[in-house]
Amino acid sequence: MFPDNAADLSFAQRLSRLAAEQPDDPAVTINGITTGFAPFHQAAGRFATRMIELGVEVGDFVTIAEPNSIEFLISTAACWLVGAVPQPVSSRLPGLELEQIVALADATLVIGAQLEGHHCLPSGAATDSVSQSFGPFTETDRVSPHWKAPTSGGSTGRPKLIVSGDPSIHSRTLQGLADTIGARHRWTMVMPGPLYHNGPFIWSCLTLLAGGHVALLPRFDAESTLRAVDDHRAEAIYLVPTMMQRIWKLDDGIKFGYDLSSLQVAFHLAEPCPPWLKDAWLDWIGPDTLFELYGGTEAQMFTVISGHEWREHRGSVGRPISGQVKVCDPEGNDLPPGEEGEVWMRWTNRDTPTYHYVGAAPEARDGWETLGDMGRMDHDGYLYLADRRQDMILVGGANVYPAEVEAAIGAHPEVLSSAVIGLPDEDKGHQVHAIVQRADGSELDEGGLLAFLGERLVSYKIPRSIEWSSDSLRDEAGKVRRGLLRDERANG
Repeated sequence: MFPDNAADLSFAQRLSRLAAEQPDDPAVTINGITTGFAPFHQAAGRFATRMIELGVEVGDFVTIAEPNSIEFLISTAACWLVGAVPQPVSSRLPGLELEQIVALADATLVIGAQLEGHHCLPSGAATDSVSQSFGPFTETDRVSPHWKAPTSGGSTGRPKLIVSGDPSIHSRTLQGLADTIGARHRWTMVMPGPLYHNGPFIWSCLTLLAGGHVALLPRFDAESTLRAVDDHRAEAIYLVPTMMQRIWKLDDGIKFGYDLSSLQVAFHLAEPCPPWLKDAWLDWIGPDTLFELYGGTEAQMFTVISGHEWREHRGSVGRPISGQVKVCDPEGNDLPPGEEGEVWMRWTNRDTPTYHYVGAAPEARDGWETLGDMGRMDHDGYLYLADRRQDMILVGGANVYPAEVEAAIGAHPEVLSSAVIGLPDEDKGHQVHAIVQRADGSELDEGGLLAFLGERLVSYKIPRSIEWSSDSLRDEAGKVRRGLLRDERANG
Protein backbone atom coordinates (compact mmCIF):
# COMPACT_ATOMS: atom_id res chain seq x y z
CA MET A 1 0.00 0.00 0.00
CA PHE A 2 1.01 3.63 -0.20
CA PRO A 3 2.70 4.72 3.04
CA ASP A 4 0.80 7.27 5.10
CA ASN A 5 3.31 9.99 4.26
CA ALA A 6 2.38 9.74 0.58
CA ALA A 7 -1.01 11.40 1.12
CA ASP A 8 -1.71 14.38 -1.17
CA LEU A 9 1.72 14.28 -2.78
CA SER A 10 1.99 14.77 -6.52
CA PHE A 11 3.43 11.81 -8.37
CA ALA A 12 6.53 13.92 -8.99
CA GLN A 13 6.96 14.56 -5.26
CA ARG A 14 6.32 10.90 -4.48
CA LEU A 15 9.03 9.70 -6.87
CA SER A 16 11.46 12.25 -5.43
CA ARG A 17 10.75 11.05 -1.89
CA LEU A 18 11.18 7.39 -2.86
CA ALA A 19 14.54 8.21 -4.45
CA ALA A 20 15.65 9.81 -1.19
CA GLU A 21 14.19 7.27 1.26
CA GLN A 22 14.93 3.99 -0.55
CA PRO A 23 17.50 4.90 -3.22
CA ASP A 24 18.92 1.42 -3.70
CA ASP A 25 15.67 -0.54 -3.46
CA PRO A 26 14.71 -2.15 -6.79
CA ALA A 27 12.23 -0.13 -8.82
CA VAL A 28 12.24 -1.97 -12.15
CA THR A 29 13.84 -5.21 -13.36
CA ILE A 30 13.83 -6.27 -17.00
CA ASN A 31 16.11 -8.59 -18.95
CA GLY A 32 18.06 -9.32 -15.78
CA ILE A 33 18.94 -5.66 -15.16
CA THR A 34 17.58 -3.95 -12.03
CA THR A 35 17.30 -0.18 -11.61
CA GLY A 36 16.95 1.32 -8.14
CA PHE A 37 14.67 4.22 -7.22
CA ALA A 38 17.45 6.84 -7.16
CA PRO A 39 18.82 6.12 -10.66
CA PHE A 40 15.27 5.70 -11.98
CA HIS A 41 14.32 9.12 -10.66
CA GLN A 42 17.53 10.68 -11.97
CA ALA A 43 16.90 9.30 -15.45
CA ALA A 44 13.29 10.52 -15.38
CA GLY A 45 14.51 13.95 -14.30
CA ARG A 46 17.01 14.20 -17.12
CA PHE A 47 14.40 13.13 -19.62
CA ALA A 48 11.90 15.62 -18.17
CA THR A 49 14.47 18.37 -18.80
CA ARG A 50 14.78 17.21 -22.38
CA MET A 51 11.00 17.22 -22.81
CA ILE A 52 10.85 20.83 -21.64
CA GLU A 53 13.60 21.75 -24.11
CA LEU A 54 11.34 20.31 -26.84
CA GLY A 55 8.40 22.46 -25.71
CA VAL A 56 6.39 20.08 -23.52
CA GLU A 57 4.33 21.97 -20.94
CA VAL A 58 1.89 21.17 -18.15
CA GLY A 59 -1.19 19.46 -19.57
CA ASP A 60 0.38 18.55 -22.91
CA PHE A 61 -0.07 15.03 -24.23
CA VAL A 62 3.03 12.93 -24.85
CA THR A 63 2.55 9.81 -26.96
CA ILE A 64 4.73 6.92 -25.74
CA ALA A 65 5.24 4.21 -28.37
CA GLU A 66 7.94 2.25 -26.56
CA PRO A 67 7.84 -1.54 -26.14
CA ASN A 68 7.94 -2.99 -22.61
CA SER A 69 11.17 -1.50 -21.29
CA ILE A 70 12.74 0.67 -18.61
CA GLU A 71 12.49 3.49 -21.16
CA PHE A 72 8.70 3.19 -21.24
CA LEU A 73 8.44 3.68 -17.46
CA ILE A 74 11.08 6.43 -17.37
CA SER A 75 9.18 8.28 -20.11
CA THR A 76 5.96 7.95 -18.11
CA ALA A 77 7.60 9.24 -14.94
CA ALA A 78 9.19 12.12 -16.88
CA CYS A 79 5.71 13.14 -18.09
CA TRP A 80 4.55 13.40 -14.48
CA LEU A 81 7.62 15.46 -13.53
CA VAL A 82 6.80 17.91 -16.31
CA GLY A 83 3.07 17.83 -15.58
CA ALA A 84 2.33 16.31 -18.99
CA VAL A 85 -0.14 13.51 -19.78
CA PRO A 86 1.41 10.13 -20.69
CA GLN A 87 -0.48 8.68 -23.64
CA PRO A 88 0.72 5.09 -24.21
CA VAL A 89 0.28 3.24 -27.50
CA SER A 90 1.59 0.01 -28.96
CA SER A 91 5.09 0.23 -30.40
CA ARG A 92 3.84 -1.86 -33.32
CA LEU A 93 0.97 0.35 -34.43
CA PRO A 94 0.62 0.82 -38.19
CA GLY A 95 1.65 4.30 -39.24
CA LEU A 96 -1.85 5.43 -40.18
CA GLU A 97 -3.36 4.42 -36.83
CA LEU A 98 -0.51 6.09 -34.95
CA GLU A 99 -1.04 9.28 -36.94
CA GLN A 100 -4.75 9.22 -36.08
CA ILE A 101 -4.04 8.83 -32.36
CA VAL A 102 -1.36 11.52 -32.29
CA ALA A 103 -3.75 13.86 -34.09
CA LEU A 104 -6.52 13.10 -31.58
CA ALA A 105 -4.16 13.80 -28.69
CA ASP A 106 -2.62 16.82 -30.39
CA ALA A 107 0.55 15.40 -28.87
CA THR A 108 3.43 17.79 -28.31
CA LEU A 109 5.95 14.94 -28.41
CA VAL A 110 6.05 11.37 -29.74
CA ILE A 111 8.51 8.94 -28.13
CA GLY A 112 9.53 5.73 -29.87
CA ALA A 113 8.30 6.50 -33.38
CA GLN A 114 8.90 8.94 -36.21
CA LEU A 115 6.04 11.00 -37.65
CA GLU A 116 6.56 13.80 -40.11
CA GLY A 117 5.50 17.17 -38.77
CA HIS A 118 5.83 16.22 -35.08
CA HIS A 119 8.52 16.48 -32.44
CA CYS A 120 9.70 12.88 -32.14
CA LEU A 121 12.35 10.98 -30.22
CA PRO A 122 13.51 7.48 -31.15
CA SER A 123 12.98 4.38 -29.05
CA GLY A 124 15.45 4.29 -26.18
CA ALA A 125 15.82 8.07 -26.00
CA ALA A 126 15.01 8.06 -22.28
CA THR A 127 18.32 6.36 -21.52
CA ASP A 128 20.54 7.28 -24.47
CA SER A 129 23.72 9.32 -24.20
CA VAL A 130 22.08 12.49 -25.50
CA SER A 131 19.52 12.58 -22.70
CA GLN A 132 22.29 12.07 -20.15
CA SER A 133 23.79 15.43 -21.13
CA PHE A 134 20.87 17.30 -19.63
CA GLY A 135 21.06 18.34 -15.99
CA PRO A 136 18.88 17.12 -13.11
CA PHE A 137 15.26 18.15 -12.90
CA THR A 138 14.56 19.80 -9.55
CA GLU A 139 10.93 20.96 -9.78
CA THR A 140 8.62 18.52 -7.99
CA ASP A 141 5.41 20.51 -7.66
CA ARG A 142 4.04 20.10 -11.18
CA VAL A 143 0.81 18.16 -11.56
CA SER A 144 -0.59 16.59 -14.69
CA PRO A 145 -4.34 17.26 -14.99
CA HIS A 146 -4.77 13.66 -16.20
CA TRP A 147 -2.40 10.97 -14.97
CA LYS A 148 -2.93 8.75 -18.04
CA ALA A 149 -4.68 8.72 -21.41
CA PRO A 150 -4.66 5.23 -22.97
CA THR A 151 -6.32 4.44 -26.28
CA SER A 152 -9.01 2.05 -27.39
CA GLY A 153 -10.34 0.95 -30.74
CA GLY A 154 -13.70 0.32 -29.11
CA SER A 155 -16.62 -1.32 -30.86
CA THR A 156 -16.24 0.86 -33.96
CA GLY A 157 -12.60 0.06 -34.62
CA ARG A 158 -11.82 3.79 -34.72
CA PRO A 159 -9.25 4.90 -32.15
CA LYS A 160 -10.24 7.06 -29.22
CA LEU A 161 -8.48 8.37 -26.14
CA ILE A 162 -9.80 7.53 -22.68
CA VAL A 163 -8.47 10.40 -20.58
CA SER A 164 -8.39 9.84 -16.83
CA GLY A 165 -10.40 12.21 -14.67
CA ASP A 166 -7.75 11.98 -11.93
CA PRO A 167 -4.69 14.26 -11.81
CA SER A 168 -1.23 12.96 -10.96
CA ILE A 169 -1.79 13.32 -7.23
CA HIS A 170 -1.98 10.50 -4.71
CA SER A 171 -5.58 10.22 -3.51
CA ARG A 172 -7.81 7.93 -1.49
CA THR A 173 -9.14 6.52 -4.76
CA LEU A 174 -5.71 5.55 -6.01
CA GLN A 175 -4.64 4.26 -2.61
CA GLY A 176 -7.70 2.04 -2.44
CA LEU A 177 -7.06 0.70 -5.91
CA ALA A 178 -3.36 0.11 -5.18
CA ASP A 179 -4.15 -1.80 -1.98
CA THR A 180 -6.73 -3.92 -3.80
CA ILE A 181 -4.53 -4.99 -6.72
CA GLY A 182 -1.41 -5.73 -4.66
CA ALA A 183 0.61 -2.61 -5.55
CA ARG A 184 2.19 -2.31 -2.13
CA HIS A 185 5.28 -0.92 -0.47
CA ARG A 186 8.34 -3.08 -1.16
CA TRP A 187 6.26 -5.82 -2.78
CA THR A 188 7.36 -7.23 -6.13
CA MET A 189 4.80 -7.25 -8.93
CA VAL A 190 5.48 -9.53 -11.91
CA MET A 191 4.19 -7.84 -15.05
CA PRO A 192 4.01 -9.98 -18.21
CA GLY A 193 1.46 -7.75 -19.97
CA PRO A 194 2.02 -4.93 -22.50
CA LEU A 195 2.37 -1.57 -20.75
CA TYR A 196 0.40 0.29 -23.42
CA HIS A 197 -2.75 -1.48 -22.22
CA ASN A 198 -4.59 0.10 -19.33
CA GLY A 199 -4.38 -2.82 -16.88
CA PRO A 200 -0.61 -3.38 -17.10
CA PHE A 201 -0.07 0.39 -17.08
CA ILE A 202 -2.07 0.86 -13.87
CA TRP A 203 -0.63 -2.18 -12.08
CA SER A 204 2.96 -1.16 -12.93
CA CYS A 205 2.64 2.56 -12.23
CA LEU A 206 0.84 2.13 -8.93
CA THR A 207 3.45 -0.43 -7.86
CA LEU A 208 6.22 2.08 -8.53
CA LEU A 209 4.39 4.89 -6.77
CA ALA A 210 3.80 2.62 -3.77
CA GLY A 211 7.53 2.03 -3.51
CA GLY A 212 7.26 -1.48 -4.91
CA HIS A 213 9.28 -3.38 -7.48
CA VAL A 214 8.07 -4.06 -11.03
CA ALA A 215 9.54 -7.26 -12.48
CA LEU A 216 8.75 -6.52 -16.12
CA LEU A 217 8.85 -9.01 -18.97
CA PRO A 218 9.72 -7.68 -22.45
CA ARG A 219 6.78 -9.74 -23.72
CA PHE A 220 4.65 -12.53 -22.36
CA ASP A 221 6.19 -15.98 -22.24
CA ALA A 222 4.55 -18.69 -20.14
CA GLU A 223 7.63 -20.21 -18.55
CA SER A 224 9.43 -16.87 -18.15
CA THR A 225 6.45 -15.58 -16.17
CA LEU A 226 6.68 -18.45 -13.70
CA ARG A 227 10.46 -18.04 -13.52
CA ALA A 228 10.06 -14.34 -12.65
CA VAL A 229 7.75 -15.16 -9.73
CA ASP A 230 10.22 -17.76 -8.45
CA ASP A 231 13.37 -15.66 -8.98
CA HIS A 232 11.99 -12.53 -7.31
CA ARG A 233 9.84 -14.24 -4.67
CA ALA A 234 7.09 -12.00 -6.00
CA GLU A 235 4.06 -11.23 -3.89
CA ALA A 236 1.80 -10.12 -6.76
CA ILE A 237 1.20 -10.81 -10.44
CA TYR A 238 -1.01 -9.46 -13.22
CA LEU A 239 -2.59 -11.98 -15.60
CA VAL A 240 -5.22 -12.32 -18.30
CA PRO A 241 -6.93 -15.65 -19.04
CA THR A 242 -4.99 -16.11 -22.28
CA MET A 243 -1.78 -16.04 -20.24
CA MET A 244 -3.29 -18.36 -17.65
CA GLN A 245 -4.21 -20.87 -20.36
CA ARG A 246 -0.74 -20.76 -21.96
CA ILE A 247 0.86 -21.31 -18.55
CA TRP A 248 -1.53 -24.11 -17.60
CA LYS A 249 -0.81 -25.98 -20.83
CA LEU A 250 2.92 -26.14 -20.12
CA ASP A 251 4.20 -29.62 -19.36
CA ASP A 252 3.57 -30.44 -15.70
CA GLY A 253 7.28 -30.90 -15.10
CA ILE A 254 7.90 -27.31 -16.17
CA LYS A 255 4.76 -25.76 -14.70
CA PHE A 256 5.07 -27.28 -11.26
CA GLY A 257 8.84 -26.93 -11.18
CA TYR A 258 8.62 -23.28 -10.15
CA ASP A 259 7.86 -22.10 -6.62
CA LEU A 260 4.84 -19.78 -6.56
CA SER A 261 4.35 -19.91 -2.79
CA SER A 262 5.41 -16.26 -2.38
CA LEU A 263 2.31 -15.05 -4.26
CA GLN A 264 -0.26 -13.30 -2.09
CA VAL A 265 -2.28 -11.56 -4.80
CA ALA A 266 -2.81 -12.79 -8.37
CA PHE A 267 -5.29 -10.74 -10.39
CA HIS A 268 -6.79 -11.67 -13.73
CA LEU A 269 -8.95 -9.41 -15.89
CA ALA A 270 -9.46 -8.04 -19.43
CA GLU A 271 -11.37 -11.02 -20.90
CA PRO A 272 -13.73 -13.80 -19.72
CA CYS A 273 -12.04 -16.66 -17.89
CA PRO A 274 -13.35 -20.15 -18.75
CA PRO A 275 -14.62 -21.86 -15.58
CA TRP A 276 -12.46 -24.95 -16.15
CA LEU A 277 -9.36 -22.73 -16.26
CA LYS A 278 -10.41 -20.78 -13.18
CA ASP A 279 -10.91 -24.05 -11.27
CA ALA A 280 -7.45 -25.24 -12.30
CA TRP A 281 -5.77 -22.07 -11.04
CA LEU A 282 -7.79 -22.00 -7.82
CA ASP A 283 -6.63 -25.52 -7.07
CA TRP A 284 -3.05 -24.58 -7.95
CA ILE A 285 -2.39 -21.26 -6.17
CA GLY A 286 -5.39 -21.22 -3.85
CA PRO A 287 -8.63 -19.24 -3.47
CA ASP A 288 -6.97 -16.85 -1.00
CA THR A 289 -4.60 -15.69 -3.74
CA LEU A 290 -6.57 -15.59 -7.00
CA PHE A 291 -8.80 -12.57 -7.65
CA GLU A 292 -10.71 -11.26 -10.65
CA LEU A 293 -11.51 -7.66 -11.57
CA TYR A 294 -14.05 -6.37 -14.08
CA GLY A 295 -14.31 -2.79 -15.25
CA GLY A 296 -13.51 -0.57 -18.19
CA THR A 297 -10.64 1.84 -18.68
CA GLU A 298 -13.33 4.46 -18.13
CA ALA A 299 -13.48 3.39 -14.45
CA GLN A 300 -17.13 4.30 -13.88
CA MET A 301 -17.41 1.09 -11.87
CA PHE A 302 -15.40 -1.98 -11.15
CA THR A 303 -16.08 -5.27 -9.43
CA VAL A 304 -13.74 -7.66 -7.63
CA ILE A 305 -14.27 -11.27 -6.63
CA SER A 306 -12.05 -13.54 -4.56
CA GLY A 307 -11.52 -17.22 -5.23
CA HIS A 308 -13.71 -18.21 -2.30
CA GLU A 309 -16.55 -15.95 -3.47
CA TRP A 310 -16.27 -17.28 -7.03
CA ARG A 311 -16.78 -20.83 -5.87
CA GLU A 312 -19.94 -19.71 -4.07
CA HIS A 313 -21.07 -17.62 -7.09
CA ARG A 314 -19.59 -19.63 -9.92
CA GLY A 315 -19.04 -17.61 -13.08
CA SER A 316 -19.50 -14.21 -11.44
CA VAL A 317 -17.09 -11.28 -11.79
CA GLY A 318 -18.09 -10.01 -8.34
CA ARG A 319 -19.87 -7.09 -6.75
CA PRO A 320 -19.00 -3.41 -7.22
CA ILE A 321 -16.38 -2.05 -4.85
CA SER A 322 -16.48 1.28 -6.67
CA GLY A 323 -19.46 2.79 -8.49
CA GLN A 324 -22.82 1.18 -9.21
CA VAL A 325 -24.10 -1.35 -11.74
CA LYS A 326 -27.48 -2.47 -13.06
CA VAL A 327 -28.87 -4.58 -15.92
CA CYS A 328 -31.47 -3.21 -18.34
CA ASP A 329 -33.58 -4.38 -21.25
CA PRO A 330 -33.29 -2.67 -24.68
CA GLU A 331 -35.83 -0.03 -23.65
CA GLY A 332 -33.81 0.92 -20.57
CA ASN A 333 -36.00 -0.77 -17.97
CA ASP A 334 -34.24 -2.27 -14.96
CA LEU A 335 -34.27 -6.06 -15.02
CA PRO A 336 -34.74 -8.24 -11.93
CA PRO A 337 -32.09 -10.69 -10.71
CA GLY A 338 -31.55 -13.60 -13.06
CA GLU A 339 -32.69 -11.86 -16.24
CA GLU A 340 -30.09 -11.07 -18.87
CA GLY A 341 -29.70 -7.65 -20.42
CA GLU A 342 -27.19 -4.89 -21.01
CA VAL A 343 -24.86 -3.87 -18.19
CA TRP A 344 -25.01 -0.18 -17.21
CA MET A 345 -22.78 1.57 -14.71
CA ARG A 346 -22.06 4.94 -13.11
CA TRP A 347 -19.52 6.47 -10.79
CA THR A 348 -20.41 7.50 -7.23
CA ASN A 349 -18.73 9.25 -4.31
CA ARG A 350 -17.04 11.88 -6.47
CA ASP A 351 -18.05 15.17 -8.02
CA THR A 352 -16.06 14.87 -11.24
CA PRO A 353 -16.23 12.25 -14.00
CA THR A 354 -13.77 9.37 -13.89
CA TYR A 355 -12.78 9.99 -17.53
CA HIS A 356 -13.60 11.74 -20.78
CA TYR A 357 -13.28 10.56 -24.36
CA VAL A 358 -11.39 12.24 -27.15
CA GLY A 359 -12.67 11.03 -30.51
CA ALA A 360 -15.89 9.41 -29.30
CA ALA A 361 -18.98 9.94 -27.16
CA PRO A 362 -20.14 7.65 -24.35
CA GLU A 363 -23.30 5.60 -24.69
CA ALA A 364 -25.21 7.19 -21.84
CA ARG A 365 -28.74 7.39 -20.46
CA ASP A 366 -29.98 9.19 -17.34
CA GLY A 367 -26.53 9.41 -15.79
CA TRP A 368 -25.68 5.77 -16.52
CA GLU A 369 -23.25 4.50 -19.16
CA THR A 370 -22.68 1.19 -20.91
CA LEU A 371 -19.65 -0.40 -22.54
CA GLY A 372 -21.87 -2.80 -24.48
CA ASP A 373 -21.47 -5.81 -22.21
CA MET A 374 -24.35 -8.20 -21.63
CA GLY A 375 -24.97 -9.89 -18.31
CA ARG A 376 -27.21 -10.53 -15.32
CA MET A 377 -27.23 -10.01 -11.57
CA ASP A 378 -28.05 -12.53 -8.87
CA HIS A 379 -30.04 -11.90 -5.70
CA ASP A 380 -26.84 -11.18 -3.74
CA GLY A 381 -25.76 -8.41 -6.11
CA TYR A 382 -23.10 -10.40 -7.97
CA LEU A 383 -22.63 -9.63 -11.66
CA TYR A 384 -22.33 -12.35 -14.33
CA LEU A 385 -21.16 -11.39 -17.83
CA ALA A 386 -22.24 -12.99 -21.11
CA ASP A 387 -20.38 -11.15 -23.89
CA ARG A 388 -20.26 -7.89 -25.79
CA ARG A 389 -23.54 -6.92 -27.45
CA GLN A 390 -21.93 -6.45 -30.87
CA ASP A 391 -20.23 -9.88 -30.69
CA MET A 392 -23.37 -11.87 -29.95
CA ILE A 393 -24.33 -14.26 -32.77
CA LEU A 394 -28.02 -14.79 -33.56
CA VAL A 395 -28.50 -18.32 -34.93
CA GLY A 396 -32.06 -19.11 -35.95
CA GLY A 397 -33.34 -16.80 -33.22
CA ALA A 398 -31.06 -18.21 -30.49
CA ASN A 399 -28.29 -16.20 -28.88
CA VAL A 400 -24.75 -17.58 -29.08
CA TYR A 401 -22.03 -15.84 -27.08
CA PRO A 402 -18.55 -16.26 -28.59
CA ALA A 403 -16.83 -16.30 -25.19
CA GLU A 404 -18.76 -19.45 -24.20
CA VAL A 405 -17.79 -21.27 -27.39
CA GLU A 406 -14.17 -20.09 -27.11
CA ALA A 407 -14.03 -21.39 -23.54
CA ALA A 408 -15.14 -24.83 -24.72
CA ILE A 409 -12.63 -24.83 -27.58
CA GLY A 410 -9.86 -23.68 -25.23
CA ALA A 411 -10.47 -26.64 -22.95
CA HIS A 412 -8.98 -28.92 -25.60
CA PRO A 413 -5.38 -29.65 -24.58
CA GLU A 414 -4.08 -29.07 -28.13
CA VAL A 415 -5.65 -25.62 -28.60
CA LEU A 416 -3.65 -22.47 -27.82
CA SER A 417 -6.18 -19.79 -28.76
CA SER A 418 -9.40 -19.27 -30.66
CA ALA A 419 -11.80 -16.61 -31.87
CA VAL A 420 -15.46 -17.25 -32.63
CA ILE A 421 -17.46 -15.02 -34.95
CA GLY A 422 -20.76 -15.06 -36.79
CA LEU A 423 -20.85 -15.31 -40.57
CA PRO A 424 -23.93 -14.73 -42.76
CA ASP A 425 -26.16 -17.76 -43.35
CA GLU A 426 -29.16 -17.76 -45.71
CA ASP A 427 -31.10 -20.26 -43.61
CA LYS A 428 -30.49 -19.21 -40.01
CA GLY A 429 -29.25 -15.66 -40.40
CA HIS A 430 -25.79 -16.46 -39.06
CA GLN A 431 -23.57 -19.47 -38.55
CA VAL A 432 -20.92 -19.95 -35.88
CA HIS A 433 -17.41 -19.85 -37.33
CA ALA A 434 -14.33 -20.70 -35.27
CA ILE A 435 -10.74 -19.67 -36.01
CA VAL A 436 -8.42 -21.92 -34.04
CA GLN A 437 -4.69 -21.94 -33.29
CA ARG A 438 -3.36 -25.42 -32.55
CA ALA A 439 -0.32 -26.24 -30.44
CA ASP A 440 2.89 -26.97 -32.33
CA GLY A 441 2.91 -30.54 -33.59
CA SER A 442 -0.81 -31.02 -32.99
CA GLU A 443 -2.68 -33.32 -35.37
CA LEU A 444 -6.09 -32.14 -34.18
CA ASP A 445 -8.52 -32.02 -37.11
CA GLU A 446 -12.02 -30.66 -37.59
CA GLY A 447 -13.69 -33.96 -36.78
CA GLY A 448 -11.76 -34.36 -33.55
CA LEU A 449 -12.52 -30.85 -32.38
CA LEU A 450 -16.21 -31.09 -33.26
CA ALA A 451 -16.49 -34.38 -31.36
CA PHE A 452 -14.86 -32.72 -28.36
CA LEU A 453 -17.26 -29.77 -28.53
CA GLY A 454 -20.26 -32.07 -28.97
CA GLU A 455 -19.76 -33.20 -25.38
CA ARG A 456 -19.70 -29.62 -24.09
CA LEU A 457 -22.05 -27.46 -26.15
CA VAL A 458 -25.66 -27.62 -27.29
CA SER A 459 -25.85 -28.29 -31.02
CA TYR A 460 -26.68 -24.76 -32.22
CA LYS A 461 -23.58 -23.38 -30.46
CA ILE A 462 -21.18 -25.81 -32.16
CA PRO A 463 -19.23 -24.14 -35.00
CA ARG A 464 -20.48 -24.97 -38.49
CA SER A 465 -17.07 -24.13 -39.93
CA ILE A 466 -13.54 -24.20 -38.56
CA GLU A 467 -10.54 -22.29 -39.85
CA TRP A 468 -7.02 -23.13 -38.69
CA SER A 469 -4.52 -20.38 -37.95
CA SER A 470 -0.80 -20.56 -37.26
CA ASP A 471 -0.92 -17.27 -35.34
CA SER A 472 -2.37 -16.31 -31.98
CA LEU A 473 -5.86 -14.84 -32.31
CA ARG A 474 -5.34 -12.49 -29.38
CA ASP A 475 -2.93 -9.67 -28.71
CA GLU A 476 -0.47 -9.52 -25.83
CA ALA A 477 -3.22 -8.38 -23.46
CA GLY A 478 -5.62 -11.17 -24.41
CA LYS A 479 -7.82 -8.94 -26.57
CA VAL A 480 -9.39 -10.12 -29.83
CA ARG A 481 -10.91 -7.86 -32.50
CA ARG A 482 -13.83 -10.00 -33.61
CA GLY A 483 -15.27 -7.18 -35.73
CA LEU A 484 -12.10 -7.03 -37.83
CA LEU A 485 -12.09 -10.82 -38.21
CA ARG A 486 -15.74 -10.74 -39.32
CA ASP A 487 -15.11 -7.97 -41.86
CA GLU A 488 -12.08 -9.71 -43.34
CA ARG A 489 -14.05 -12.89 -43.97
CA ALA A 490 -17.25 -11.18 -45.09
CA ASN A 491 -15.32 -9.08 -47.61
CA GLY A 492 -13.01 -11.92 -48.65
